[in-house]
Amino acid sequence: MPELPEVETTRLGLLSLLNQTVVEVVVRNASLRWPIPDDLASLLQGQTLRALTRRAKYILAHFDHGVLLLHLGMSGRICLLAENEVAQKHDHFDLVFNDGQVLRLRDPRRFGAVLWAGEHYAQHKLLSVLGPEPLDDVFTGAYLRQHIRTRTAAIKTTIMDGHLVVGVGNIYASESLFRARINPATPANKLSLKQCEKLVAEIKATLSDALKAGGSSLRDFFGTDGNPGYFQQQYFVYGRTGEPCRVCGKPILNIKQGQRSTFYCGVCQKQ
Repeated sequence: MPELPEVETTRLGLLSLLNQTVVEVVVRNASLRWPIPDDLASLLQGQTLRALTRRAKYILAHFDHGVLLLHLGMSGRICLLAENEVAQKHDHFDLVFNDGQVLRLRDPRRFGAVLWAGEHYAQHKLLSVLGPEPLDDVFTGAYLRQHIRTRTAAIKTTIMDGHLVVGVGNIYASESLFRARINPATPANKLSLKQCEKLVAEIKATLSDALKAGGSSLRDFFGTDGNPGYFQQQYFVYGRTGEPCRVCGKPILNIKQGQRSTFYCGVCQKQ
């Protein structure tokens, strides 16, 4: 599933659409994770795109009268086309702009989303429950320690909870915990303030490095221009089961946590 760096990379790739006007809305298949609203064409035709922001893994397209939420789901991608090319099998949604550019959602598994959040978008049910952004100043070691002090779940699954902090998905949780030298199975409430400060610093650093590399391309993710990200070339542990640790040389281990694979080094991450 595309994570925060991949979504942010996608958002940045769409900035050429700013101040362009929607001339056509095309819905080929409304049956995504949530149905595309029936009245979306009437809401968006003739409207000018004023801003593109991101909240967690949602891209927010701001118009004068409200916000359109876009989500890539598990295998979706947003393509930015120079002109309205012939649609492929899994091309479900287009926004056609007055300069000829087309924003197209391609989603084979249809877990993505195209939803109208209106003027008071922060109160939308999908956004109102989200925790802070991991790169924001409010996400500190003290914040993390305060919010995990009663949690007995493993720290890896805990930092993936979007109510605590958004955008720390499976890849970047594993990588951040390795950088912080924290065992992913450690109960969250056992972390000291010093460890929380280290973990927060490494989450920020890992996500920042991934953004510089254009995100990670494993199977499905490509940017709006069709180019892959390259952060996977820098992985310390993710997807490297049995390969030597880049620090100590011992084989990388793999366990299941919350039905997801967790990768770690049993030597470097003893804590």
